[in-house]
Amino acid sequence: MVARSKTLLWLGIGVAALALLLVPRLMPAGDEEAAAAGTTTEPQRMTVDVKLVQPAPLVERLATTGTIQADEQVEIRSEIAGVVESIHFDEGVRVARGHLLLQLEDEQLEAERDRARFRVDLARQRELRQQDLLVQELISQDDYDTALSERNVLEAELRLAEARLGKTHIEAPFDGLIGFRFVSVGAAIGPQTPIATLQKTDPVKVEFSVPERYGAEVKVGETILFGVRGSEERHSGRVYAIEPTIDQETRSLRARARSPNPEGELLPGSFADVELTIREIPDALTVPAIAVIPELGGKKVFVVEDGRAVPRFVETGIRTATEVQIVRGLEPEERVIVSGVQQLVAGAPVAERDATAEETAP
Repeated sequence: MVARSKTLLWLGIGVAALALLLVPRLMPAGDEEAAAAGTTTEPQRMTVDVKLVQPAPLVERLATTGTIQADEQVEIRSEIAGVVESIHFDEGVRVARGHLLLQLEDEQLEAERDRARFRVDLARQRELRQQDLLVQELISQDDYDTALSERNVLEAELRLAEARLGKTHIEAPFDGLIGFRFVSVGAAIGPQTPIATLQKTDPVKVEFSVPERYGAEVKVGETILFGVRGSEERHSGRVYAIEPTIDQETRSLRARARSPNPEGELLPGSFADVELTIREIPDALTVPAIAVIPELGGKKVFVVEDGRAVPRFVETGIRTATEVQIVRGLEPEERVIVSGVQQLVAGAPVAERDATAEETAP
């Protein structure tokens, strides 16, 4: 029994000695040196993109939608009933103000005008005779007043007949582009019969709406930028009118701008994507939106200090499509990390790479 115990003891000593001989071979060289020096290796540095924070102009723009409208638009109709005698315009062409568009038959109205003229002539002669008799005191003042009143009534009827006759000539009320024709020669028309539409398309109007909270920012004279579907060109316009009330259903404010349209490229009824400048900040501090990390208690970014990532809690302001304004928490010339921010921890060693230089490189 004693001999067996001695055998086990010598076997354990042998195994321990063999383990001591193998440990230096299993340990990496760096770990041997570190173990010999009594220190540990520093974690590997993470390469990150950084951007230098500098004051720069920042423009806050509001994107909304609108509709292109003609500056002036009217549906041409006849004020009186009649038969179309002749048509003096082609569809889809420009016409000038006063251009004769349509002529109605006017023989009956001309006869009515002539009859009214004859009656007026007789009434004027009678009124003159009555005036002479009144001077001679051969008639009373009432008799003369009756003759004068009759003359005035007949003259009014003449003016009415001439006005009706003038309405047989239908003219363009302003310069514009005339559309399709809806009547033909010989057709009997009336005040309810559409003849054609006339539109003034240079300039055009752009009607758009902005949310109620931005209502105070929209002012007459402000410039807007807009585009229409199917075209990459951007157009500009100037706000000339603002609806004085908020739409209760949409909680929005309507406004109108005018834009030049000399080539007629902008067609009334087109859908418009509108951009409106809300405000401009000449010296704003901004960082790329990807650099801002939302947290339960607020927002933070990472800056580089002494080669390490340091978190900074910030207060944000205007947000654009790519950038966020930092209102509080950063100072000019600080270096903000703009890549790999989700993997960073406070105090992690980092190697910097200038993101601004990469953005400007060809």
